[in-house]
This record gives sequence, C-alpha cells and structure tokens, in this order.
Amino acid sequence: MKIGRREFLKTTALGASGMALGMTPFQIRTKSDIDRLYDRSIVIDTLCVGHDWDKEELDAVDKSGYTGIQTSLANRTWDSALESIAEWNDRIDSNPDIFIKATQAAHFKQAKKEGKLAVMYGHQNATMIENKVDRLDILHDMGTRCIQLTYNSRNLLGDGCTERTNAGLSDFGLKVVERMNHLGIIVDLSHCGKQTSYDGIKFSKRPACFTHTMCEALYPGHPRAKTDKQLKAVALKDGMVGIAALGYFVGPDPGGETTIETYLDHIDHAVKTAGLDHVGLCTDFQIHGIKAWATKETWYEPRLKVFKPSYNVKWPPWIPDLDEPQRFRNVAHGLFRRGYSERAIEKILGENWLNYFEEVLGG
Repeated sequence: MKIGRREFLKTTALGASGMALGMTPFQIRTKSDIDRLYDRSIVIDTLCVGHDWDKEELDAVDKSGYTGIQTSLANRTWDSALESIAEWNDRIDSNPDIFIKATQAAHFKQAKKEGKLAVMYGHQNATMIENKVDRLDILHDMGTRCIQLTYNSRNLLGDGCTERTNAGLSDFGLKVVERMNHLGIIVDLSHCGKQTSYDGIKFSKRPACFTHTMCEALYPGHPRAKTDKQLKAVALKDGMVGIAALGYFVGPDPGGETTIETYLDHIDHAVKTAGLDHVGLCTDFQIHGIKAWATKETWYEPRLKVFKPSYNVKWPPWIPDLDEPQRFRNVAHGLFRRGYSERAIEKILGENWLNYFEEVLGG
C-alpha cells in the first residue's frame, strides 16, 4: 500500500535524525558514484533569477545539470507582467532545443528525458493583478504557475515579512488564494509575513510552499527566514520548503564565514523539522552565479536602499561552491558526506519538487 506524504509525517518522528536523513545502507561508494547519481536525477531550482539569457548563461545551463527552474517574472504592473511572459514565450519558441515551457509536472520529466531545461513561470508578488481576481485566469492561460502572495511589504492581499504589522491575509487575499487553488497556481509564501504565511498554509486547499527561504533557528531574527513552527505547518499540509543559496540568507556562521557547509546546515535542519519529503533546493540568482557580473555598485549598494536593515545584506553575497553552475552537484557530494542515502539525495535534488508539482499543477 502506498503511503502519502502526510501520513508518512504523522507516523514517523521528525526529529529522529536517521529516519529524517533517509539513512540506509549506502549504495554509492565513490565520488564517481555520486556524479552518476546526480546525472540521472531530476534537479530543480525553484527560484532562478535571470534576465540576460546570453551565451554565458546558456553555457551555464549545460554545466549545471539542471532539469528545470522556476523563473522570476515582472510583477510591478500588469503590462510589465504580460511583457515578461511574452519575452519568455518568444525565448522558448526561438530555442526549442534548449527550453520547455513547464505548465505541469510532466514537462519536467520530458525535459530530463530530452536533455532540455523546463521553465516554470512565476511572479514574486501579486501586485500586477491589482484588485482584479479574474486577471489570475489570464496569467494562467499565458503560462503562469506560481505566484508569491506578497513581497516584503504590504499589498492588497496581505502583509509581507518586513512590514511593521502582522495582519495576515485580507479578505481579497483569501479570494485570490481560492482562485489560485481552482486554477492550479502554486501559492508561494516565501516573502510573506508570519501571519500571512500561516493564513496561506491554512486557507489554501492545495498545498502551499516556500520556494526560497531558510531556517530561522539557524539565522534568528532575519525576516526572510521561516520558524520551525512554520516549516512543520507547511509540511503537514503536504507543502514544500526550498532552501535558498544566497550567502547572506544562510549565514554568517558564528565564526563569521559562510560556506557550503552553512547551506547544508539549513538543509539538515529543514529535513529534521519538516521531513525528508518536504525539502528541496533553490538559488535565488542566475545559473552562472553572481560573482561573474556583480559589483558593489551594481548589486550591493542598490539593495541597501531597497531592503530594510533587518535584511542584513552583505558583500559578497555568494558562497563560492554555490556560485558556480555545478552548485547542486557540489550539494549532492556534501549531502553524501553528511550521511544522506542515495534515495534521500535524489528526493532533495528534485524529486520532492516534482511530486509537489504533480499534486498542485497536475500531470
């Protein structure tokens, strides 16, 4: 008999490290075995921020081993949202040998089989719909499959994570969630305030998720981090937690240095708290990384003006082993060093996200 993810959570001890890490007698013995495991796995990055898909970025796609991404599209205005969707539609139409437009889980499987990159359209705010719920239908028809309810500050749906208040979802926000559920659009709560996150988890009939976040237990006080209570709440509703790879999100370590081990610490904590079946990976930056193009003037200083001091933006923002295209291959090796089984690594690399997409998007 197949046991669902929710039943699995209820019948296992989330804090039991051996079960949480998926530890079994190892089938992989060498670094080459891990590389072969990575090459055959579905690998999904649930927030790949990139606008210039030039030769450097396309070369990085080949090196990455990625199966699919969620890309971040414009959301400030209705026209800009439609324009960014149209740009991606044109890019995919012009490069059918590279990209697949992902509107259901099957497209990620197809991308893996054909050696292409599945691209799921997402928006990191719902501002573009203004007060018009029916705009969600248009976005869905055009390919949007993920919308973050708020981005840091308050909008018509609810409060963001840096808003002074903590009011949760508005009546309009509840209507938006209901319509997103009906259409099959992922409810993303990554930048939402605490009560907005809880409301999104509670009132969404389809599982909500955090596409890109980190663990508050390891980085106390950061507004973008999620508490253990939130991680457990989203998992108990069959949702997902994506751990972001930005250095200033997951660090600093007490000693002051943020490394790939810091990132793995967040994965460990999320697995032990939410359960193995509810944790995945993401970056929150370009496939070819940040260091290759960013300077203090172009990256760091603008963010100091946009984000509140509680964001604790730092320079440099990258972690060397995660700033290169093969970052998740490095993560696979790191997970193996920490005692994760072959099966557990496959799940974290992308299978968990694939299962989630099947449940929320279908196919």
